[in-house]
Amino acid sequence: MKIAIVGLGYVGLPLSLQFARSNTSVLGLDIDKSKVKSLNNGRSYIKHIESSAIAESVDAGLFSASTDFARIKETEAVIICVPTPLNKNREPDISYIIDTGKALAPHLRKGMLVVLESTTYPGTTDEDLREVLEAGSGMEAGTDFHLAFSPEREDPGNPNSKVAVIPKVIGGYTPACLERAKAVYGRAIKTLVPVSSCRVAEATKLTENIFRSVNIALVNELKIVYSAMGIDIWEVINAAKTKPFGFMPFYPGPGLGGHCIPIDPFYLTWKAREYVQNTRFIELAGEVNSAMPEYVIQQVIIALNARRKAINGSKILILGLAYKADVDDDRESPSYVLMDMLAGRGAKVAYYDPYVPVIRPTREHPHWAGTKSTKWDARTVKGFDLVLIATKHACVDYAALAKWAPCIVDTRNAMSGIPTREGQVQKA
Repeated sequence: MKIAIVGLGYVGLPLSLQFARSNTSVLGLDIDKSKVKSLNNGRSYIKHIESSAIAESVDAGLFSASTDFARIKETEAVIICVPTPLNKNREPDISYIIDTGKALAPHLRKGMLVVLESTTYPGTTDEDLREVLEAGSGMEAGTDFHLAFSPEREDPGNPNSKVAVIPKVIGGYTPACLERAKAVYGRAIKTLVPVSSCRVAEATKLTENIFRSVNIALVNELKIVYSAMGIDIWEVINAAKTKPFGFMPFYPGPGLGGHCIPIDPFYLTWKAREYVQNTRFIELAGEVNSAMPEYVIQQVIIALNARRKAINGSKILILGLAYKADVDDDRESPSYVLMDMLAGRGAKVAYYDPYVPVIRPTREHPHWAGTKSTKWDARTVKGFDLVLIATKHACVDYAALAKWAPCIVDTRNAMSGIPTREGQVQKA
């Protein structure tokens, strides 16, 4: 069997390699020529994916990359793993899905399978994607070709997160579509979770991420409440999680990051309006999480004021640009929001992140593109008035930070257990 996977990012590339390891020939498709060149040369551009894993699949003849979408004629199945961002009005942008569907449609053959993995609102697969595939191919989904949705479940930076063992939810447009999708994914994934429709599968992914968004909002709100009472939210959570039932720990932070949790809930709130339904709980969680950067900035102001400094003109170092620990993924990172807010208040802002040496162009913060990570040494760090910890990378020497930095605002509990001077660290 030979399959095509469209979109070779944090979802498509690991999936491609898992299929290749399962002795399935994979054609990776991407519009980024530099990615295609790197992959065909056996080089990785994602930190937690080893170049050796790519080279092994390339050398075995089980994986190759291309920008030529016409080559899907060589394959039996196509899996779509493209971005689904929000537009400037915070509404779903499925243009990447639609454009991919249009590019694939003329090259579909009878009996082929098309699967969408990109997180989206219920109805995208069996309405929007199906429409462009049928219009461009002249064939009918469920009759001439198979159509399905199977949400990605990637957890970058988690060493225990393996594509092969994470249960795979699959929903087909028809029962025959589901069976065909199960046959394809069964080659690479150990546990399959079939559901009754594409829409149920789409809703499953949204529910998973909304669950995280709501619970993170809860602990973010509790962080503010308990702080006012002189109680450390981190100590509370560590104590509460010893309960062996009825509690699951979630942790506060400076805001939400990544391509899923800050975005996916809005896909459902938008779609719900079509059915004249309100999603007040979800929207409230979004409001709480979106307010976290402002809360952090207020803690920065308080910390500087305690040293008789104004934020205007202060030199501030953001520690951590990636949206989560130990990855190089900076999509939707709250660090960008913090940098914008600090700079807007007259601060001189720099960042340090060993995994993001140079800021790449982003949709929402293009003005930071090309900015380089500062040096990590005593002389450099001592030159800042304040260090704001936004991401807790394990490779960072926080004991050294305690020796170098005059003032630290910690949003990730990174300084817990580190000897510090009185009044040096303020949690946010």
